Amino acid sequence: MIHPVLEYPWLTLDLGRDMRVISWAPHRPGLVTARQILWREVRNADLTEDFDALGWLAQECKGRGMEQAVAMLTSRKIATFSVADANVEGITARAVSTVGLSNAVRAAAEVHKPTKIRASYGTINIAVTLNYPLNDIGLIEAQSIATAARTAAVLESGAMTTSGPATGTGTDCIAVAAPAGQDAFCGLHTPQGKAIASAVYSAVREGADHWIAETGGTPYDLG
Repeated sequence: MIHPVLEYPWLTLDLGRDMRVISWAPHRPGLVTARQILWREVRNADLTEDFDALGWLAQECKGRGMEQAVAMLTSRKIATFSVADANVEGITARAVSTVGLSNAVRAAAEVHKPTKIRASYGTINIAVTLNYPLNDIGLIEAQSIATAARTAAVLESGAMTTSGPATGTGTDCIAVAAPAGQDAFCGLHTPQGKAIASAVYSAVREGADHWIAETGGTPYDLG
């Protein structure tokens, strides 16, 4: 089983072999081949408006010899990461997440309201690994399942925004990894889709519950 390794300020998930990964991560986004998925913890003070975060992150990954990794940024304390596994009909998914909700939003709730700039940015960063081979079309569907499970977990955690129950944060990132294959299907009726949904829901729900208990549901000082 793939285990995340915490070496502050990094959390590293070595996939054990090259896999296809889909994400909108700030470093190596899109559909790529990678062996590692990384989290890099940052402080709010690091992210000034004129700071080139993408270029800086690329250099940080290169400095670790992992420039080909998929890498995410988070202001959540990475030591709070949660891990959940699910097995459905022999297909296994593992989800690793860091969950902060100080940047929580409700989808579509603020369409007619001005955007409020928050003083701190907690976010949800998720990596999902699947032992079942998928092609790139299947990975797209897998990411939709992971996103839906993230939303269900946040909703059912009771996290709130001024507009009602939160559905996520304004800066979430989800990466899904699987061996390259031929199967284009990963919906909720398939065992691979069910495994992803269960693992992501459990990992995000644990992280959201932890954040609410830690902060009382209000933003903490990120420094």
